[in-house]
Amino acid sequence: MPESAAELDRFLHAIADPTRRRILEALKEKGGNSLGKDTGLCAFDIEQRVKLAQPTISHHMRILEKASVVLVSREGHWHWYRRNERLLSQMMRYLKKQL
Repeated sequence: MPESAAELDRFLHAIADPTRRRILEALKEKGGNSLGKDTGLCAFDIEQRVKLAQPTISHHMRILEKASVVLVSREGHWHWYRRNERLLSQMMRYLKKQL
């Protein structure tokens, strides 16, 4: 559950944008990434799936990361993104209770 109204607002803002929802959908895929990992995508993989330029992807990923909707790890020059399934589940349960 959100610890504050600001946390809930950041989450809702992050998922309100159709492009960010497309990114989250792409992050659900298993395998098929350019680094040979089982889960997650690098920024290049996301660019290829949602057909947007790198600066646009970076903008959206910062918003998703700030809201903790995605988790990021850095490997050299690569940013590796995956969904924060725990937070997504918690927020869905919270919203179902509240609405």
